[in-house]
Amino acid sequence: MKSVSQDQIISALKTVDSGTGGLDIVARDWVKDVLISNGKVTVTLEVPARLGEQLEPVRTAAEKIIRALPEVSAAFVILTAQKQKPEPSQQRPARREQLALPSIKYIVAVASGKGGVGKSTTAANIAVALAQLGHAVALFDADVFGPSMPRMFGLATQKPVSDGKRVYPLEAHGVKVMSIGFMVAEDNPIIWRGPMVMGALEQMLRDVEWGDIDVMVVDMPPGTGDTQLTMSQRVPLAGAVIVSTPQDIALLDARKGLNMFRRVEVPVLGIIENMSYHVCSNCGHREEIFAHGGARRAAEDLDAPFLGEVPLDLKIRETSDEGAPITVQDPGSPHSAAYLEIARKIWEKLGAHKKATPRISMG
Repeated sequence: MKSVSQDQIISALKTVDSGTGGLDIVARDWVKDVLISNGKVTVTLEVPARLGEQLEPVRTAAEKIIRALPEVSAAFVILTAQKQKPEPSQQRPARREQLALPSIKYIVAVASGKGGVGKSTTAANIAVALAQLGHAVALFDADVFGPSMPRMFGLATQKPVSDGKRVYPLEAHGVKVMSIGFMVAEDNPIIWRGPMVMGALEQMLRDVEWGDIDVMVVDMPPGTGDTQLTMSQRVPLAGAVIVSTPQDIALLDARKGLNMFRRVEVPVLGIIENMSYHVCSNCGHREEIFAHGGARRAAEDLDAPFLGEVPLDLKIRETSDEGAPITVQDPGSPHSAAYLEIARKIWEKLGAHKKATPRISMG
């Protein structure tokens, strides 16, 4: 397929009226990013915050115009707004209302205080394990800058279908999956500011036809920055799961992540110790590469549940890279049994927590 150019897209967008006095959206300087990947086009419109809610028809029109170009196979237009800084004398504005996602019973964030601890692999296997337990499961990839789920679920070459109003998630291994990674190439960096990231995440959550879901697993980005805080406030989370490796530096960051969720009053369902130990496939010798038991001790210190430990094993990495998590490829393995037991505990704990509206507690 011949590739559409950025100039062609900009030219097409010049025909979209901004609805604000006769100027088009390009003349208004609302078009901030145009990403092109194998016929898939993602455009970001950054609009004045006060006009955001009334410009949905403009976003829809822009998406339709792009989709009509002969070289375009899919179009995704993100509507976002730059937040205005309040004057020092002004009081902090009231927290925005949470997104309404009535078809989803529970939303669980899988998070980590730092990258590299296997958070995404854990999220993918927990989602599959929950589906194997008989639940209707969705997985939302909120790691915009490092989306992993298209590859982990073998969906990297596919794209969601849209009827012009709603986007339909892809499905693999019994799990419905949505990720910004479906919209851009794997090696194409996304260079967005915080408000643009949140605009994309909120739109994907809101505009996707999820259907009736028992549990949505959210693969959160690592850390405790603006995206994590805003997701915790804007998305009706039923609870959070913290993933850490056993060594002290990872546990220090895991404590920060746990305390962030408690600060915004999201229930912490528990801590998982990933890469807990390694068993040699040749001789069976067990070696605790990153120490062992640190997450369990941290859970006890923080009065948080300990959900279980998962070993460091080549098979877990290989199966994730191949697009079928180990819970799919080798469901009878001890590793899959560990994920299944963790999923059971998460489901049990969800029943013990009522959905609550998180709010900042500065005490």
